[in-house]
Amino acid sequence: MTGEAELLALRGIVDELLDHLGEAEQAWADGIAQTAPEYRDSARNMVHYLAIRQHDLRELQGQLARLGLSSLGRSEPHVQATLRAVRAALTAMVGDDGWSPPEPSAVPLDEGTALLVKHATALLGPAPEHRASRIMVTMPTAAATDSALVTGLLEAGMDGARINCAHDDPNTWRAIAANVRRAARATGRTCFIAADLAGPKVRTGALEPGPRAKLRLHRGDVLELTADCAPAPVDSPTARIGCTLPEVIDAAEIGHRVLFDDGKIAGKVIEKQPGILRIGITHAAAKGSKLRADKGINLPDTTLSASAPTQQDLVDLAVAAEFADLVEMSFVRDPGDVELLLDELERLGAQAMGLVLKIETPSAFEHLPRLLIAAMRRPKVGVMIARGDLAVESGYERLAEVQEEILWLCEAAHLPVIWATQVLEQLAKTGNPSRAEISDAAMSERAECVMLNKGPYIRDAVTALDDILRRMNEHQNKKVQLLRPLRSWQPGG
Repeated sequence: MTGEAELLALRGIVDELLDHLGEAEQAWADGIAQTAPEYRDSARNMVHYLAIRQHDLRELQGQLARLGLSSLGRSEPHVQATLRAVRAALTAMVGDDGWSPPEPSAVPLDEGTALLVKHATALLGPAPEHRASRIMVTMPTAAATDSALVTGLLEAGMDGARINCAHDDPNTWRAIAANVRRAARATGRTCFIAADLAGPKVRTGALEPGPRAKLRLHRGDVLELTADCAPAPVDSPTARIGCTLPEVIDAAEIGHRVLFDDGKIAGKVIEKQPGILRIGITHAAAKGSKLRADKGINLPDTTLSASAPTQQDLVDLAVAAEFADLVEMSFVRDPGDVELLLDELERLGAQAMGLVLKIETPSAFEHLPRLLIAAMRRPKVGVMIARGDLAVESGYERLAEVQEEILWLCEAAHLPVIWATQVLEQLAKTGNPSRAEISDAAMSERAECVMLNKGPYIRDAVTALDDILRRMNEHQNKKVQLLRPLRSWQPGG
């Protein structure tokens, strides 16, 4: 049985945590004051969450759980209110005369989740009745002319259409958007349109003799990456390919990692020459890996001055403002990037457009709290966990931890999350899902929206994801396990 001294000691720890909340608010006061009124309390709650997560709470959690109290493990939406409720319970258990109802908090226990739902609805539209997570689908070029394709996706369960501004052209984007609007009206479904800005993506240059040309690289080979993006011959004695961002050549240092094509090929800079990086290949398939033009290049150790939005992004944004409900900002790195995009939206008279920050680099992850505060200057904000580049730059082993931390912080800020990259990818491409991607799709239920990419079986993927999310909606809400009756077993054996 827990003694009075132990209860008082636990209450003292909780009091210290509550004091830290106030200190954190003071430290972030200027940033909080700049957020939109509808986000002010959410910003405070996010700061409270940051404050308590500076401490190792694992021992305290076990002690509170053994007393039948909140272990703080689901406190994200209402940090201060949870701590005050725990303190009040400890005081009541002590039995002294100091008990009183918990003080009012920035976000009461019954309002945190409601704020997240409100903000998600403002950005992404209402969730379907049978599931809490929306489904967003990347539109193929054919969606510009194939009305039946778009209608079929909506009927299967699509709630949002994503137009990737890194592909096609403005007229195609407009045609896709018009098709989506027509199909949504015809089916009676709500469907938001998202425009994804390309950002400062670093890619490989052209190869001769043409688009199908390729290099085959093996472990131990040396690849020359050049600032000159003129087509490189594939039959050269030395493997060579250009880089679309010449700054990379100057910025990278010997020993820095360089990864190509979503990490399928990896190496390290072993020598620098004027306009050339010589890269020793450390990872490739046993029989060699193919490297073609227009494949992504990631440099996780290298600091680049190129930032989002690029000049091309601003041109594309002006077009997207004609038809999109929200814009997805790629390769955002610091609050200055966010402020620049928000200023451009204001200049375009497009303040009503929502903003989604794509977290796809270690820099964006490290700056996430400040990025969110900067974005919360305006209503309608969300975050995308762009797991492709994030995995390449952070490391696949670290990705699992990183995506969880992003989910937690965004829940504390009451901001919706889009779970993206390779969701049901094999099903969309081949018609047959892998077992692992079914489990991944089930875990995606914790996000407010799940993104599917293109593929010949994309309608089947939407149908499957709709079914998976509907089932998981009965069992889980964020980190909370929902205990609906189980029909699989009976207590009598």
